[in-house]
Amino acid sequence: MKVLQIITSLSVGGAEKLIADSVPLYQNKALEMDVLCLNNRKTPFWINLENNSSGKVIGLTSKSIYNPFLVFKIIPYLKKYDIVHLHLFPTLYWVVIAKYISFSKIKLVYTEHSTNNRRREKQIFKLIDRIIYKKLDKIICITDGVKKNLETHLKFEKGISVINNGINTNQFEAVIKNETFNFFKKEDFKLIQVSSFRKQKDQVTLIRSLRHLPNNVKLILVGEGDLIDKNKKLTEELGLHDRVVFLGNRFDIPELLQYSDVVVLSSEYEGFGLAIVEGMASGKPVIASNIDGVKEIVEGYGLLFEKGNDEELAQLIYKLFDDIEFYHKNAQQCLERSKDFSINKMIKSYINIYKSLL
Repeated sequence: MKVLQIITSLSVGGAEKLIADSVPLYQNKALEMDVLCLNNRKTPFWINLENNSSGKVIGLTSKSIYNPFLVFKIIPYLKKYDIVHLHLFPTLYWVVIAKYISFSKIKLVYTEHSTNNRRREKQIFKLIDRIIYKKLDKIICITDGVKKNLETHLKFEKGISVINNGINTNQFEAVIKNETFNFFKKEDFKLIQVSSFRKQKDQVTLIRSLRHLPNNVKLILVGEGDLIDKNKKLTEELGLHDRVVFLGNRFDIPELLQYSDVVVLSSEYEGFGLAIVEGMASGKPVIASNIDGVKEIVEGYGLLFEKGNDEELAQLIYKLFDDIEFYHKNAQQCLERSKDFSINKMIKSYINIYKSLL
């Protein structure tokens, strides 16, 4: 069986990390699998995949990924594989159109990674999405929340299933605490959020929560994005510059999670929240917004707060800070929960989908 994974790029993100981590494991299961990126920038994920993969990593353009002429660059690849597995927009549109105009019989599997996107707010895209999605052979949603929202958007349910994203839990459980990190004092209570700086991720609420917490509660923010400067300015305005560090993109996430005390995800909406599962696998208590796609993971194990409510978030952080028994109880619950999201379990489920289509 020959499978081609197609994604917009291999920049930093949950879907991109999933490709980088999972493709070598698919290949270990005797699948021939290559990766095609619309954007050809050789990011750290790209380089990591090249070093660990027995297949090819291919890029199409250094220019805009929204150029419809990419459809014609995709067509030749449809003749070389049994299945194409798609991720993200505009990959979804370009590949479906490429199949349609080339009269290809290749099977298309699409993974829906988010509960929401800007297209769903516009009537014209609602209509286009319904046409595009019906051309797919199988649609996989990464949580029940994603599935529910997609069915509401498309107004059909046929061919839509759920396969939770997975992580290599051993990668996080086996990490030895890095004693060289000195962002804060050893006795400080350290929060961490790993996410890009976009409106969706709402680091603003997390930063504001520090106003309601003791001075030795500190915050580590990992990631890049258009809103990073706005968030840095906010920390200055609130007089929190000595309590927050911005680390940019990092590839020692397991070590940073182990260094921290609590993992937070303050998103306005989210498909899955891979960073939350990674935090759980690190044996840390997690706090997340009470939103579709995340609450299914966290509820009953970690802690949930009303999105955008910095005071409620601060109350939950303080409870973990002040009550050591409560802290350890939540940490243990989260560690146990992480075992439900094995990457090998995810891969087995996808392979079964591929086989069923052939």
